[in-house]
Amino acid sequence: MSPIVMLLILLGVLVAVLVILLIYRSTLEMHEDDQLFLGSGESQMAKDQEDLQTTLNKVEPAVRWVGAACGVVLLVIAGLWVYEGLGQGMPK
Repeated sequence: MSPIVMLLILLGVLVAVLVILLIYRSTLEMHEDDQLFLGSGESQMAKDQEDLQTTLNKVEPAVRWVGAACGVVLLVIAGLWVYEGLGQGMPK
């Protein structure tokens, strides 16, 4: 199996993880309220929003790192493809 094929498989896995993380993040954001008008009896809603914000703050770095990893793997694949193409095009 060539290195490009292995990197393409890795890229596919990373993209699948990224899509799952993005779907999860958007699902969490749907439940987030922009403004809360709370009375004294609705303190549970404020706690729920704080918990939701904490979860979103944990997911966001994972989305960034996986997205960056996808970009790096894509650049490595492109570099190897160009390198192999240049190597085949030279006469011996």
